[in-house]
Amino acid sequence: MYAILVYDINQKRLSKALKTCRVYLNWVQNSVFEGEITEAKLKELEIRMKRLVNVTEDSVMIYKFRTARAFSKQIIGLEKNGVDPFL
Repeated sequence: MYAILVYDINQKRLSKALKTCRVYLNWVQNSVFEGEITEAKLKELEIRMKRLVNVTEDSVMIYKFRTARAFSKQIIGLEKNGVDPFL
């Protein structure tokens, strides 16, 4: 599956959120991550983010797609950190 994760998190928890998301997805822009991920790994990420965020201050959104081909992306301006399909 392909996922896009976007967050708006208080500065106090920002570095932990960044480190957590980078374990599972590719950083593409400030507070935006995307990439191929298994259902199990996505569930792990969701659990870790739920432990980290303060639900009265923070927001995390995860968009799920069956494949990377199930959507299109248009970039206008600078692409901060493109996702390289090759490791």
